[in-house]
Amino acid sequence: MLVAGAVCLGFGGLYLAGLLLTDGEVPSGTRVHGVDIGGLGPADAERKLERELSHQWPEPVEVRIGDRTATVAAREAGFTLDSRETVAQAARSGSDPFTVIGRLFASGDREAEPVHRVDEAKTRKALEALAEKHDRTAREGAITFREGRAVPVQARVGESLDVGGATDVLRSAVLDGRTGPVTLPVSRSEPRVGADEVNRAMDEFARPAMSAPVTVRVADRSSTISPVTIGEHLEMKPDKTNRLTPRLDGEALREDPAVERSLAGITDEPVEGVLGMEGGRVVLTEGGTPGQKVTAAGLERTVMPLLTRDGAARAATLPTTTVEPELSRKTFDSLGLKEQMSTFTVDFDPAPYRSTNIGRAVELINGSLVEPGKEWSFNQTVGERTKANGFVDGIIIQDDQYTKAAGGGVSAVATTMFNAVFFAGVKPVEYGAHSFYIERYPEGREATVAWGSLDLRFLNDSGNSIYIAASSTDSSVTISFYGTKKYDSVKAVKGPRTEVKKPGSRKGPEKNCLTQTPLDGFNVTVERVFGSGGEEVKRETFTTRYVPRDEVTCESPITL
Repeated sequence: MLVAGAVCLGFGGLYLAGLLLTDGEVPSGTRVHGVDIGGLGPADAERKLERELSHQWPEPVEVRIGDRTATVAAREAGFTLDSRETVAQAARSGSDPFTVIGRLFASGDREAEPVHRVDEAKTRKALEALAEKHDRTAREGAITFREGRAVPVQARVGESLDVGGATDVLRSAVLDGRTGPVTLPVSRSEPRVGADEVNRAMDEFARPAMSAPVTVRVADRSSTISPVTIGEHLEMKPDKTNRLTPRLDGEALREDPAVERSLAGITDEPVEGVLGMEGGRVVLTEGGTPGQKVTAAGLERTVMPLLTRDGAARAATLPTTTVEPELSRKTFDSLGLKEQMSTFTVDFDPAPYRSTNIGRAVELINGSLVEPGKEWSFNQTVGERTKANGFVDGIIIQDDQYTKAAGGGVSAVATTMFNAVFFAGVKPVEYGAHSFYIERYPEGREATVAWGSLDLRFLNDSGNSIYIAASSTDSSVTISFYGTKKYDSVKAVKGPRTEVKKPGSRKGPEKNCLTQTPLDGFNVTVERVFGSGGEEVKRETFTTRYVPRDEVTCESPITL
């Protein structure tokens, strides 16, 4: 017992002596990941670790995601050095009796393990970013058609990183100091359409479909449709059993310009009937003929079976539907062109430019057919009054004075048309009078037009179609409306001139000057009176304001 006591006392003395030597310092020779912190107080040891180790450790971790590798920056993933706990743990492990006594008799380095601090939120965020970059969606096996060729698209297994499971795996790998790629857990999704199905569909349908053109016939005429055109509107999609099934878009194929041209060569468009005048009545001078039409459904049903055939078997007759012309002997009576609704004539002084311009406008207007509920437009029907459209320079009114421009004289046609509209009892939609009064036109019942700014438009509210007959001579223009009268009579009642103003007098420009005789300006009101069954039905009021027409004198007037 005495010997045992002496031994214990001696051991304790040595342990105490060792502790006195360290005096609270980290035991000498202590290293953490190669950094010597032995002999330093805890605070100095912590600062040294932070300075020399925290920015370069832990090292990046190589990971494997399926068959792909990547690198995770451990610090950005939330793994950092806990310097305080590392120093405390190194001190604790160096304070056991055997280690303390051993240092009294021997020296040497001792490697202490670093302690990690882990931010789970950062770890998950880093792995989510990794997943976004490296996840691979499943790709179904498919077949596409490009430039007349069938192109197989092979299937691919989808892989997505299991972020929750990967968080645990990465943490364990970093804390354990594992080297080499760390395999992270992934979930896999198998494609529904695999290589076998793609190969089958290529052999049975896709390659034969693109092997040659197909031929379509209507009666004794035929045309071909190329694989390039067909392929642009053909696709193969998996059905409910995951079998690749072809689908031809008949609508898109029918509207394809190449197919439109092909079908136009083997089908006939309907020919519209032609209206004309005979004995003061509108008649059908040409009856019109029906045409043929190929529908999208008919084209699809015909072409689809041909795609897997060879040689002469890649041809078939197209079904067609009959297309009746809108105007024919069958439809003529429904137009309601029973009688003359109105007619009006404007006389004018003969002049070559008037004859040309009025005659051209009449040519473009004559034969117009206005369906019930539709609008008629002077500008749209006649077009811009240019030399290219058949018009020549003449006299027009611009800025309250006569001037020279293309289309002069056309206002006579506009005035005639306005009065035909007026007495037919249909609704004017847009119209405008001349700025000053012109003596050859009826007061308050005249109109002018200007391309791009003023049109003459009316709405056919008669309930039936209206046929417009227009004609001209070198000194007059006549326009007549034919249809079914909505009223027994339409009359004009003109009121007196009011607010009369006298014109002024001025000299015209030195160049291109046109003389102008003076005329009062005034206001005038015209009422359109509708009658049926011998009684007045309603009235409409048209009010026109004319500015004075100043006298213009010219030193060298021009003439047209």
